Formats: sequence, C-alpha cells, structure tokens
Amino acid sequence: MLKWLYDNWMKATPFLALYGFIFIFLYVKDYSYPLYLIWLQTVVYWFHEFEEYILPGGFLEYFNHNMMKSNGGDYPLSKAGSFWINIPLIYLLMPLSAILAHYFSLKWGLWCAYFSCLNALAHVVMFLKFKRKYNPGLVVSVLFNIPIGIYTVWYFISNNLVSVKINIISIIIGILAQASMMIYGFCYLVPKMKKGLK
Repeated sequence: MLKWLYDNWMKATPFLALYGFIFIFLYVKDYSYPLYLIWLQTVVYWFHEFEEYILPGGFLEYFNHNMMKSNGGDYPLSKAGSFWINIPLIYLLMPLSAILAHYFSLKWGLWCAYFSCLNALAHVVMFLKFKRKYNPGLVVSVLFNIPIGIYTVWYFISNNLVSVKINIISIIIGILAQASMMIYGFCYLVPKMKKGLK
C-alpha cells in the first residue's frame, strides 16, 4: 500500500488543483475573499507539484543530480522521501490551516503565503545557481506562487486583517516550514549519501 502511495500520490495534483480552484472560486471567494486567498495557497501549491512531478516532472532527478551531486535519479531523495516531505505539509497542514482560518481566525492561514513564496524563491535560486537551467516547479513558482503569495501578504497587511505580531509569527512559521524541507535534504540526505546508505 505504501509503495503504491509513494509511486502515485503526485498523480492527484492536477485534479486537486483544478477542482480545488473551482470549488473555492464558486463557494469561498464571495463568502470571504481573505479566506479565499488562504485556500488559494494550497491550490497553487498543488499546481506547483504538478509541474514538479507530472508535467514536465523530473524534480527528483533534478534535485538528486544538481543539489545532491548524485548519479542516481531516485537517490538519495527517493519517492518515499518526497512523499513524507510533501504530504504532511501540503496535503494536511496547509488545508488544516485554511480550515482553522475559516472557523476561528484568519491569522491561522497567513503563514501559507509566506511559505509558498519562500519555496518558490528556492526554485529561482536554483535557476540562477545552475547557470539558468530550468528546474521543475520554476514556471509555476514565478507565475503563480510568488505573485499570489506576495499579493496575499499585501492584502492582509493593507486591510489590517492581522496584527504586526501575527504577521511576524506567520513569517517565522513560513520560514520553519521551508527550513524543514531543507534540513531534511542537507542534514539527513547528504550524510546518508556519504555513508552510502539506501
């Protein structure tokens, strides 16, 4: 069962992105525009993952070859590793934050916009670092993650929807969420590769 999930979880992204957008556009946008913007972060991220893993895909191979200096397309970052990086954060924590923003307070969801921007900026940094070579996820990062994330933050601040304190906490949570991905890559995968572990 787990192996099937490792191999196929990303195939849900185009459907989640499309139907998720239709749903929030029809039922959330007019009800609460700020809440719509929070939900939009998850929908955009599903679209982002579609580019990374489906069309054109190849993010694992790109990451392992360029970032990890490995010749293996599925090593040291494997399909299983990718599953456990993405599912808890993108499929559980981000939607949960949007639900909490709906039932309790908008402050629960702002971190998603910061995280979306930071992760997208990582793709831009990779593009610049590796001689302007395309990396899967770059296009959606530039066209959607960054602009929509920045707009969301601007909208919340300009309409006084969150306090300065909540804004700072949201930035910190966004940074920690992005850092968790980087820590996994460089503090676990690199030593693993150096030791020759599978």
